[in-house]
Amino acid sequence: MNNQLLNRSLNNVGEAYLKLQLDAQTEAALPMEFAREASIVPASRLTYMPNMPPCVLGLLNQRSRVFWVVDLPQLLGLSAIAAEAQRYSIVIIEANNVSLGLVVKEVKGVTRFAKDIIQSPIGTVSPELTPYLQGCIPQNREALLILDPEAIANTSVLHGDR
Repeated sequence: MNNQLLNRSLNNVGEAYLKLQLDAQTEAALPMEFAREASIVPASRLTYMPNMPPCVLGLLNQRSRVFWVVDLPQLLGLSAIAAEAQRYSIVIIEANNVSLGLVVKEVKGVTRFAKDIIQSPIGTVSPELTPYLQGCIPQNREALLILDPEAIANTSVLHGDR
């Protein structure tokens, strides 16, 4: 393969994203640069904390670090993860020096696409979602939501009004 073809094929690969299933019909993608770890954790490993917003499931001690764990679909105004779940799929993100565990329905693997195909979410998705998105990619039935990890990590829901 000559250099010009090689460069073109590498450019077509695009940026890496972690593909997530948020609820039965909603898929999202998280830029890989913010993902630190994805794992399945028994619910018993979370420590419940009283007087927290409903989307905060508790604290997780993972690899000698403690993380707040958030029900991401519930934070985004979607269907909450089942309260009686025995295990959680958790993605630990780090954004703006904040580490946070995000519970999702399922981690579906890594996907790649060019950033230039991302469109504005305004008018495509619910207005409650837009503060937490970089954009979306319209697909057949639903749009693929492109999450904004910095907005999620710094939301006033978790930190209160600063």
